[in-house]
Amino acid sequence: MLSLPGYQVLTQIYESRNSTVYRALREADHRPAILKVLKEDYPTPAELRRYKQEYQLTQSLELPGIITAYDLISYQNTLVMVLEDFGGESLRHLSQQSQFSLPELLPILIKVADSLGQLHAANIIHKDINPANIVFNSETHQVKIIDLGISTRLSQENPTLRHPNILEGTLSYISPEQTGRMNRCLDYRSDFYSLGVSIYELLAGRLPFATKDELELVHCHIAKQPEFPADFSEVMQQIATKLMAKNAEDRYQSAWGLKHDLECCLQQWETKGTLELFSLGDRDISDKFQIPQKLYGRQVEIQTLLDAFNRVRERSEMMLIAGYSGIGKSALVQEIYKPITEKRGYFISGKFDQFQRNVPYSAIVAAFQSFMQQLLTESSESLAEWKATFLEVLGSNGQVIIDVIPELELIVGKQPAVDELGPTEAENRFKLVFQNFIRACCSPEHPLVIFLDDLQWTDGATLKLIELIMNDRTLQNLLAIAAYRDNEVSATHPLMELVRDLEKKEIAIARVSLSNLGLADISNLIADTVYGDRDRVAGLANLILSKTGGNPFFVNQFLINLYGEGLVEFDYTARAWTWDLEQIERQNITDNVVELVVGKLRKLDDATQNVLKLAACIGASFDLQ
Repeated sequence: MLSLPGYQVLTQIYESRNSTVYRALREADHRPAILKVLKEDYPTPAELRRYKQEYQLTQSLELPGIITAYDLISYQNTLVMVLEDFGGESLRHLSQQSQFSLPELLPILIKVADSLGQLHAANIIHKDINPANIVFNSETHQVKIIDLGISTRLSQENPTLRHPNILEGTLSYISPEQTGRMNRCLDYRSDFYSLGVSIYELLAGRLPFATKDELELVHCHIAKQPEFPADFSEVMQQIATKLMAKNAEDRYQSAWGLKHDLECCLQQWETKGTLELFSLGDRDISDKFQIPQKLYGRQVEIQTLLDAFNRVRERSEMMLIAGYSGIGKSALVQEIYKPITEKRGYFISGKFDQFQRNVPYSAIVAAFQSFMQQLLTESSESLAEWKATFLEVLGSNGQVIIDVIPELELIVGKQPAVDELGPTEAENRFKLVFQNFIRACCSPEHPLVIFLDDLQWTDGATLKLIELIMNDRTLQNLLAIAAYRDNEVSATHPLMELVRDLEKKEIAIARVSLSNLGLADISNLIADTVYGDRDRVAGLANLILSKTGGNPFFVNQFLINLYGEGLVEFDYTARAWTWDLEQIERQNITDNVVELVVGKLRKLDDATQNVLKLAACIGASFDLQ
């Protein structure tokens, strides 16, 4: 039991993977308090920093629907957070004692929606809404959301594709985009999905997806619809289904819209004793400017990509994606995340750098380094299987691959040194060993997709390695995707020469060429952004098409710029997004995407600009240190 000077610890009430929670009294004034302590005796600096951030975020809010933080106390080698105790119990604890009835749960859910609305209005995404983090006092009927441990003030996050056991949040409740496998950024609407899962569990007495297999559970979140029990109220089923929509654009767009629908349900129950179907979302419009993340005008290209992936069980295949910068090549490729998860495959990627063309294999090495890091997060049983596979395939030549991909040594252990050879012999040995290595990485149980971006800046050694891999007729379960800027690749570019040679040998190569968006696609994008119809946005769509040429990146940046300059704004009286086309045209906004982005950079403070200058020298990714 915790022993903290100044506090009388009464009982332990909760234990998670990272922390233990106690009920206590402050001895100075007998004020009830909750003590949350990090479990590790020696937390890492990163864990301590994150704990301090949670305290600072919680303390800064002062919202009635969010738990209040009183103090952060150093204790031995760790930290204790002191939080208010308003006499509540978590909905998880209460539901384990007795399942909630609908009339009991509705008033609680209305208050939860109100609390979420307060949180989102403060530009906070909670990221871990579940019954354990919603606390209810059955006497005062107060409801508060707790545990902002992974919450963020960012308007959007871009989760990376990781193994499920190291994802942020509670796996049974996380949204499809929070898995990092949906080609979607994460925003405040992620919390609505988690709330939908919680409502399902509280009313049904079980989770919508009951599997204990982590990868299968991720696939359920991104691709499967829940089945509702027969006694589940039809109206609540519709509300839960809307909350749990796979795409954020199809969920509730505001907590206030959800709260209104729940209040309608409660009113019906109190007056009629039953719930009748009604139109959901009548008051649901968001004042947050959100450009939809779905791909517009790319249905044919997406299908071509998925078809290529479905064929790799029979033969390996290469896919070329051509298009200008900002056209959406990477966004298209990420549409493959969902089928990869279903087939338990792996997605790895590397990007060539304009200023590192003299570094051989740079993008391939980066891709396989990330692959090794993915494997290292898996279970000890899975890791042992991979170790045995690699050792069998590589034999006494493991060091050849470790010299290029050092992370492999963390899986297979120290390997014997290899004989010194002349340059040509060493290159031939590397190609042979790498060919065996990549065979080991691809299997029917785990197909592999490798995405190499910006191939217009590739090196000759990489092209030879790609040729070697694609000429291997025995290799299956591999899809190699290569994206390049076709305006920077002439017919005599080494990449095009390689493609012609492969096609002469009847190697399977699928091609996709991405073009700019047309007026219809831009109209649909804007209409979805401002919750309007295409007729209303026609003038704005025409203007944006003329300014951007239909380049998707430029279209998005142009819209964000209009909002940032106050030229597109939310009218709270009319409850609608408004703009003045003449005023926008008078602004004389540049039709050059580089000038537009540079203009945005210049508005940043000097310190931030200097950090970005340094980061640009480091490369495509960097840490803040």
